[in-house]
Amino acid sequence: MPLNYLEPKVAVDERHDGSIILSSPHQLEEGETQLSHYLRHWAQTKPERTFLAERDGEGWRKLSFSIARCHADSISQALLDMGLGPQRPLMILSANSVRQGVLTFGAMQVGIPVAPVSPAYSLISQDYGKLRHIFNLVKPSAIYAEDTAPLENAFASLDLTGVDLFDAEGFDKLTGVQPTEAVEVAFAKVGPDSVAKYLFTSGSTGMPKGVINTQGMLCANMQQLRQIWPFLLENRPILLDWLPWNHTFGGNIVINNALTNGGTLYIDGGKPAPGLINQTVENIRLASPNLYYNVPAGFAALLPFLEEDAQLRECFFRHLQLIFYAGAALPQDLWERLATVSKQAVGRAVPMVSAWGSTETAPMATAVHWHIDRAGVIGLPVPGTDI
Repeated sequence: MPLNYLEPKVAVDERHDGSIILSSPHQLEEGETQLSHYLRHWAQTKPERTFLAERDGEGWRKLSFSIARCHADSISQALLDMGLGPQRPLMILSANSVRQGVLTFGAMQVGIPVAPVSPAYSLISQDYGKLRHIFNLVKPSAIYAEDTAPLENAFASLDLTGVDLFDAEGFDKLTGVQPTEAVEVAFAKVGPDSVAKYLFTSGSTGMPKGVINTQGMLCANMQQLRQIWPFLLENRPILLDWLPWNHTFGGNIVINNALTNGGTLYIDGGKPAPGLINQTVENIRLASPNLYYNVPAGFAALLPFLEEDAQLRECFFRHLQLIFYAGAALPQDLWERLATVSKQAVGRAVPMVSAWGSTETAPMATAVHWHIDRAGVIGLPVPGTDI
């Protein structure tokens, strides 16, 4: 069945100075003022539905929307009790996890900015220069690391005077804190101009650059996504994804899509790297997505497995409605190989689309919301965006 897309239109304004402004003639409709309104909505309307899941032995450890909301409120209270607030942020030094997801929303919903940092800066770095750079910019009042043992040297490189450190065990204790009226008071103060996150660019050509993401930016992106892809509300997204939450693709588009549209995100502990891609392959066998996000390098790593294993192809394409790539240009040969394995599995080529944006646009600025038959198309400006 063809997907329900917003009609593709573009308005072109050719100005006297020679500049050309592209925009969407579709008006951006009003959305929520902060992301956790979506969390509370789904916790009330679909309380038992799984929001986040991560591997636990041979299966998945799942967290429902209702429990996620309860834990987020407890975390909000605990962080407020620790003295965190709009000028006293939280830094996160761990990879994607159910705990990190709850912690992020629990902080942001009461106005505490979150700074998720690439784990490589504290695990692989030899001098911890980028970590110290970010730490000195953010000036966090608390730092979360799922496992603090591997980070002892990284912590030793920082001046942690007055900074609270807590790990997975500490997080679990905080979920038992009883929320008070202080949570609702702080929640009510959060709006579109509230700082939600400090995201840091990769720093491939120097030190990472901090980018402010407000609640308004994040909510606008989700409203834009809902408008260009109305099928998200017709068939809720089931996602399996590894993209890191310290980056705008995974941390703003992927997890927020699941949150906003009442979907489920299965957190993939693998990645497109030797040895780790096998985890992704195993996870595909256990969770068949209906929308799959990845970067071109991820598809390049996954394709040999899909080409060689018919059962894996069947698991991957069983419910798949849309393939989305971004982060870099997708070579046409990868497009054609994906189309081939799709036809082998389900008799047709699952649609593929892309988008374009930046950390500063949180991230979507253009997107494809129509059928395309080749790589290299970044789409049209989404509602509310001028280019």
